[in-house]
Amino acid sequence: MKDPKYHIYLTNEERSEVLKSLIDLKNEMIVQGKYTDVLDEIIVKLYKVRKKNIKVIYI
Repeated sequence: MKDPKYHIYLTNEERSEVLKSLIDLKNEMIVQGKYTDVLDEIIVKLYKVRKKNIKVIYI
């Protein structure tokens, strides 16, 4: 069975905060001597993501 894919829509400010938080977490894990491979993959994916403009309609 395939894993479900999830989509998250972030503003530029939110995206920046998420990246900063992930980098801080990575630095903490390096200090503790833990592996950061998964975090590295997530950070790279966030940097490579294409920006999409979407229209939000409030009802």
